[in-house]
Amino acid sequence: MLKKIIFAILGIVIVFAGVTLYFTMSAKTKQPKAQQQNFKIDEDKAIKNLSTAVTFKTISQEKEKDINYEYFKEFQQFLKDTYPEIYKQLEYKEINDYSMIFKWSGKDSSKKPIGLTSHYDVVPVAKGTEVKWQEDAFSGAVDEKYIWGRGTLDDKVGVIGTLEAVDYLLKEGFVPPQDLYLFFGHDEENGGDAGAAEITKYFKNNMIQFEYIMDEGGAIVNNMVPGVEDPVGVIGVAEKGSATIMLSVEGSGGHSSQPKNKTTIGRLSAAIAALEEQQFTASIAGPTKELFEYTAPEMSFGYKYVFENQWLFKPIIKKILLGKPATAAVTRTTIAPTIFKAGDKGNILPEFAEAQINIRVMPGDTFNSLKKQVNAIIDDKHVKVTITGNEASAVSSSTSRGFKMIQQAAINTNDQTIIAPYIMIGASDSKHYSKISDDAYRFLPIEMEDDGLERMHGTNERVEKVAYMKAIQFYIDLMKQ
Repeated sequence: MLKKIIFAILGIVIVFAGVTLYFTMSAKTKQPKAQQQNFKIDEDKAIKNLSTAVTFKTISQEKEKDINYEYFKEFQQFLKDTYPEIYKQLEYKEINDYSMIFKWSGKDSSKKPIGLTSHYDVVPVAKGTEVKWQEDAFSGAVDEKYIWGRGTLDDKVGVIGTLEAVDYLLKEGFVPPQDLYLFFGHDEENGGDAGAAEITKYFKNNMIQFEYIMDEGGAIVNNMVPGVEDPVGVIGVAEKGSATIMLSVEGSGGHSSQPKNKTTIGRLSAAIAALEEQQFTASIAGPTKELFEYTAPEMSFGYKYVFENQWLFKPIIKKILLGKPATAAVTRTTIAPTIFKAGDKGNILPEFAEAQINIRVMPGDTFNSLKKQVNAIIDDKHVKVTITGNEASAVSSSTSRGFKMIQQAAINTNDQTIIAPYIMIGASDSKHYSKISDDAYRFLPIEMEDDGLERMHGTNERVEKVAYMKAIQFYIDLMKQ
């Protein structure tokens, strides 16, 4: 009898090992083969043009009255002077004075057009950090390795990289197979309401629907996915929504010498502590699931074994991802308390207290479902909950022609890179443009330094010259497809 039990257990182990190893070893790559391209770009000219573009202080200040739009006009004139053939051969239109649309007529205008978009406004330099910059933030300084300054990553590099590619192709006599639009917003850093939103209205009014649009977003990053040694380039097929949860409590005040057991501040603090302790439900679904479907076949064996058998190891995978803020953010709607207001005198109990919590909303989560979760977690009827803002964008296809074109161009110019879809945790102008396109993709074709993402809105923003030149090659390759 004992032998039968042992053999039965061994049989189960063998079957289990066989099934899991089969799933591991039979995983097929989702990466196309690189096709070598040879575009002879004038590197000195391209670097000079980005360097000069950085010197225009096109800063989106928080208050409209503080924005100096003279710099925006000067930047527009710089583009006209630098790329005369583009203005001569493409149709040009300004939207709301400072945003720009170019139409490049293709061979077959009956097909849905393609849109390539970037923005040229930049964030200000944080006060007190100016002395920490190795080069002035608006110098456009160039050394042996880098181009320095605001916009070299976010996102004048996208504007100039695209225009350099178009200028190159025009001189080759190239005509795109379908209409190609370039549009550049001027207020993305402030939400895009005057730029991208108005550009969207223009296309809607003219009944123009795009096959796909590519905006800034994911980039090529090292050490992003566990078990993958090569850089991973991530294409945002969706972006999380940005919303605000307001928690408020009203109660009786009085002198601080006779406090009740639960004050307004105490109730509100307990509510926030409960939310931070429990968090919203995490799941490996949608774009996050697709990210690992694309990267798992490229992982080292141990990680590959785990990620190719999600049906078995999902709890372990979830624990790994929740271990770091960056990976936790792609599995759930996040909670970030940012503002707390209560009281105005040291010896008086406040009658009213409120807190503001910024949440980044995952696709599939609605404000109604989130509000129910918040009330259940807090479990205090005295705490009033309201949610306002934007829910997540629609999820674009990772099997469409557009996605495959972007993936192919990225691999052609960065042949040791793994390209995969993902959920973008920040916001971009695509939240507007997705309304006029079958699919919206978010990808900046730049291989980042290890701390590149921190530099984007931080100190010492810069781009490697090699990475910038590869970005131009990417845009040429994409347009030629």
